[in-house]
Amino acid sequence: MNGRGFLVVRLVKVGGGVLAAAALLMPGLMLGGCGSSGAKTSQAAGPPLQAVATVQQQHSSTVNVRQRQPAAARQDKASSAAKAPARKYIIGEDPAFAAANGWPVKTPAQLPGSILPAHRIVAYYGNPLSKKMGCLGEYDHAEMLRHLQREVVKWQQADPGHQVQPALHLVATVAQGVPGKAGLYRMVMPDKVVNEIYDLAKANHALLFIDIQTGHENIRTLLPRFEWILKNPDVHLGMDPEFNLCTCKKVPGTKIGTYDAADINFAAGFLEGLVKKYQLPPKVFIVHRFTKNGVTNAEKIRPRPEVQIVMNMDGWGAPWLKRNSYREYVVKEPVEYTGFKLFYHNDTKKGDSMLTPAEVLRLEPKPLYVQYQ
Repeated sequence: MNGRGFLVVRLVKVGGGVLAAAALLMPGLMLGGCGSSGAKTSQAAGPPLQAVATVQQQHSSTVNVRQRQPAAARQDKASSAAKAPARKYIIGEDPAFAAANGWPVKTPAQLPGSILPAHRIVAYYGNPLSKKMGCLGEYDHAEMLRHLQREVVKWQQADPGHQVQPALHLVATVAQGVPGKAGLYRMVMPDKVVNEIYDLAKANHALLFIDIQTGHENIRTLLPRFEWILKNPDVHLGMDPEFNLCTCKKVPGTKIGTYDAADINFAAGFLEGLVKKYQLPPKVFIVHRFTKNGVTNAEKIRPRPEVQIVMNMDGWGAPWLKRNSYREYVVKEPVEYTGFKLFYHNDTKKGDSMLTPAEVLRLEPKPLYVQYQ
């Protein structure tokens, strides 16, 4: 189980026909996937969030100390360096291992307006109808934005070379433990809810990500419903294999779902079409992953200039387990860019400390998308 759970939402009439939603978190036990097994372990707005400017390096006119050292001293240092033992890397941090698996990946030519790799996106995840699904619902908007701004500052300080871009990651279609009227085990959020978070993002100079949990609906019929919001230049996409069970027809929360490369290529092609149709800058496309079978045939995923694909390690647990999942399911199957998810509650509930920005930045390759729940 990933700790996110899913929502059972009941729409009720309020006042003059306005719809409101009563939501209940249903965590569920993730015991196996579609044809596989494996448990996941692993409101007033505040002041605007500004993308933190890149910190400029301080230059000085220091004398070249090496040139002033006697030759004998330089030889002694060189001899000591040769005798020094090779650095030992812990799980997920070895650059030689990353290189052996194909990193850095040769990406398509950068188009104007591309966010990656010059920026690092730091996102808060959730749904405003649930306090237990993530930051977007756990706090009121003003407090949530203050927390996000603090994380943005931490990441900018940890890596001044990448400008940090804040984002709000909204679960806009939520997997359900009951079939609902459509019999599809998913709930599409009303446009009012989506627009509420989009307005909040725009007012605070943040991106919006539309995240989709399909339940029993095929991504090919569900994704086009969101063209109305994805046609905006600052709105991007997330897809969650865990809650895609349209093939095996298991109830969300009892099995771990999966996406094939064909599904991911469909979604990337849809985004490519929007970029061309509406003359937009490239879209960022987040694919969550924490199991081997969460994404099948990853080598067949086709990057394209109009879409920047991020494979996001979103399992929770102890630091060693998160690093291991990153190595096994992201580093070993390179696509384009990488992401890493941090859980305020689930990463720490067994007494472990949540990984800091400095610790995450030791991973190879270094994640360019960081998500907090």
